[in-house]
Amino acid sequence: MIADRSELIQKLIQVSYYRLSGYWFPYRNYPEDTFKPDARFSEIWTRYASNRRLRFQLLDGIERIEVFLRSRLVYEFTQRYGAFGYLDPKNFPGISSSNHRILIDKIQKEADRSSEKFIEHFGSKYSDSHQLPPLWMVVELFSFGTTLTFLRGVHFAVRRPIANDLSLDPSVLISWIRSLNGIRNTCAHHGRIWNRQFGDKPLIPKKNPDWKNPIQIRNDRIFGILTIIQYCLNRIASQSKWENRFKELLYSFPSIPIKQMGMPPNWEECPIWKRGR
Repeated sequence: MIADRSELIQKLIQVSYYRLSGYWFPYRNYPEDTFKPDARFSEIWTRYASNRRLRFQLLDGIERIEVFLRSRLVYEFTQRYGAFGYLDPKNFPGISSSNHRILIDKIQKEADRSSEKFIEHFGSKYSDSHQLPPLWMVVELFSFGTTLTFLRGVHFAVRRPIANDLSLDPSVLISWIRSLNGIRNTCAHHGRIWNRQFGDKPLIPKKNPDWKNPIQIRNDRIFGILTIIQYCLNRIASQSKWENRFKELLYSFPSIPIKQMGMPPNWEECPIWKRGR
């Protein structure tokens, strides 16, 4: 490998050999397991740095979607069942009573260990009459995974208007949240995502031509996830500059082969990405 020895040692101390090893597979010979003669550490580091920026980009977009989902879920659910209706397993036909119990236990644990002032205030004032705070409070303690479980479990009539806000079938919405939750967890654990092929593939809306023409959006690469985020932000945060920041990221790392992200050369012609301009 072509590298400055002192820089290489410093970077390996900073990041670790094992973490970087996921980025130098394209630069190695197999089965000899040696580096190719023209392999440059600077290129490997660039890929690592671009993946780090991409993780931040994804987390920012997913956070906006998560906040939207929480807000809409609280409104639709409490309109039908009230502030404490989430404690009743009958209001969750999509999951078993045992899984509902697991859900409530998880919420209880989060509330018990929370240091949020609004949770502490509620506990000191109303704990004699209520097992847990109202939904609009506890939802602020939800992980994205808990939000997914909650949304899966509620009645179709609760999911439908939320999906309608995004012009999606509820089954597609659930599929997207599941995939976004997986990506969020990978990002939170500093995983490699830029060229990874994903096994959990989000559904592509069948009746929306924007996903097929003039380019076919792949659902097994990170560009599919990025397009899902852009699609959602077009509808829930139309003034967002998220797309511009993604383009700036690409311009900052021109050597990154976007094909391995599932991006065709004319990706900007996709109506979903055009709409964000």
